[in-house]
Amino acid sequence: MAASPGSLRRAGNEEFRRGQYGAAAELYTRALALLEAAGEAAAEERSVLLANRAACRLKDGACRLCVADCSEMTKALLEKDGVNWRQKLPPIPAVPVSAQTRWSVPSAGAPGANPPPATAPKGEPDRTGAGTERARALKEEGNELVKKGNHKKAVEKYSESLQLNQECATYTNRALCYLTLKQYKDAVQDCTEALRLDPKNVKALYRRAQALKELKDYKSSIADIKSLLKTEPKNTAALRLLQELNRA
Repeated sequence: MAASPGSLRRAGNEEFRRGQYGAAAELYTRALALLEAAGEAAAEERSVLLANRAACRLKDGACRLCVADCSEMTKALLEKDGVNWRQKLPPIPAVPVSAQTRWSVPSAGAPGANPPPATAPKGEPDRTGAGTERARALKEEGNELVKKGNHKKAVEKYSESLQLNQECATYTNRALCYLTLKQYKDAVQDCTEALRLDPKNVKALYRRAQALKELKDYKSSIADIKSLLKTEPKNTAALRLLQELNRA
């Protein structure tokens, strides 16, 4: 039985989740070819496929092709949904952490870590327009939930945001939630991800130090605080934590 656009899109999503962006783009292209004769009746499906293929091309560093897909998608959605097209966009398939690490800047001394390809700027999050806007909105929802004390739900919003755009502040915000929820290993991991994006980020260093202290890894916690104090020597919270660590 011949493959349908829907089955090809789902297969492409699976390849995307595995980090196989070239294979995913090829599947999306095949699906788009099948939709060629459907015209406006397939506008929504075409927009999904174009958005997903654009994400693949961005991951592979094919910026011009990515922009071309985004422009085509925007035109189609404007004609279909008008000025509110952004609110109706489907999510880009999520990529697991195991696949994302191929594009991250490795931490110092990480065994077997591969640097990002030359086409991916160090520490730069994804910049797809619609994805970035949705990620920002999700982060703000998370921030509001933190203000209300609902840290568990805030973690969900930050996680959704990070699937679309790896931003340092979102990692440190989620780390704060993990600290409150006493999920210290998760907090350490988020702060480490934030520091890959911004090696001198004060919040990431401080929150990782807090989490490491709770995990009784005092040596690493002190190292983080000392790194922080090189940037902000008069940071009172850091100085206070350092005193506690020296007494531990």
